[in-house]
Amino acid sequence: MKVLGYKYTTEQDAINAREACDTYYGIPVLPTDVTQNWVEYQVASLDIPIFWYITHDDSLDVVLGTPIDFDVTEPPID
Repeated sequence: MKVLGYKYTTEQDAINAREACDTYYGIPVLPTDVTQNWVEYQVASLDIPIFWYITHDDSLDVVLGTPIDFDVTEPPID
């Protein structure tokens, strides 16, 4: 599957990107808020090497910069 987004070689880099978005948008306001993160990352576990990624949204550009196009291997559909 083609993805437009942000690709990371380590999970920690993906966590850091998510935290940067949370800080920029002030999420969460309180620890008890339902919304704890502005964005969530995914793992491309079927790809070699494995990588982590965040799917693009216009609201992320100001924090994460210009997105790139890349492929993610999807599991077969039975």
